[in-house]
Amino acid sequence: MKRVTTKWLGLLSAAFIILSSCNTATHIEKDKNADFSGYKNFAWLDVKNTKSNNDLVERQVMDAVTKELEKEGWRQVKNNPDVLLNYDLMIEKTVKQNRDAVYSQPINRLVYNPYTRRWTTIYYPSQFVGYENSERPVKQGTITITMIDAKTDRTVWQGWTTEEVNSRHITNKEIQNSVRSIFRKFDVAKN
Repeated sequence: MKRVTTKWLGLLSAAFIILSSCNTATHIEKDKNADFSGYKNFAWLDVKNTKSNNDLVERQVMDAVTKELEKEGWRQVKNNPDVLLNYDLMIEKTVKQNRDAVYSQPINRLVYNPYTRRWTTIYYPSQFVGYENSERPVKQGTITITMIDAKTDRTVWQGWTTEEVNSRHITNKEIQNSVRSIFRKFDVAKN
């Protein structure tokens, strides 16, 4: 019984390590003098459409951020907001470097043993040879969300994340995952 429990514990630990390594790096910056207890509502700054930001993507980002802030108890208003929100979306081409381990091929050799007067097979396992470096072009999308105090016009909080984008344009699912990962650190910033 103990052996089975240890086996499952090991498998769960390995799965947790693999899944946690897949998360994207999320960063936040906060004004140390900002008091988040006074902020309860927000409004969006006018975001101008550019070639990379179409109307659909703009709505998807704004909806995802609004949903996350409403989970925190904030509400969107049109007049006299506590915080003004802005976002920036950038998709750029870059090169990802891979470093793969290289191993030799295992070998079986047939050897004659004069003491036993028989031929025997000796197995030589594969051995670590080194690393093979390679590069591949990728597209990375970066979403930055900025909170500005409406009274002082100072940036009080900023969060951003970068992840690999699989298509020419960023998808709604990628936007939601990125915004969700940014706002996971929002609680830490408020304190």
